[in-house]
Amino acid sequence: MNKTLFEKIGSREIPATILYEDDQVVAIRDLHPQAPTHALIFPKKPVPRIAEATAEDAALLGHLLLKAAEVADGLGLKRGGYRLVLNNGADGGETVPHLHCHILGGRPLAWPPG
Repeated sequence: MNKTLFEKIGSREIPATILYEDDQVVAIRDLHPQAPTHALIFPKKPVPRIAEATAEDAALLGHLLLKAAEVADGLGLKRGGYRLVLNNGADGGETVPHLHCHILGGRPLAWPPG
């Protein structure tokens, strides 16, 4: 089976600016930022999307969110605030079939988002 874009980044087959990495997740700068600060964090385990996560993935999902908050803090976003976004399916804006969380900040973010 073909590796996803994020699996290739995690295995260093594709270069990226890595902001954080541990045994479960990798955080990188987004190549096409939608805010002054835009990072992505994804699990090394290739979960296609949140709708396909299982109870077995609960600890991984919790770890992903906690590390997203740490990355946001490291990027200086804690004080002003930031947005975490998970896209699911075509109508949700998903373009890569590997669960990932967008960390957006550095400016006021409008609501509704799209």
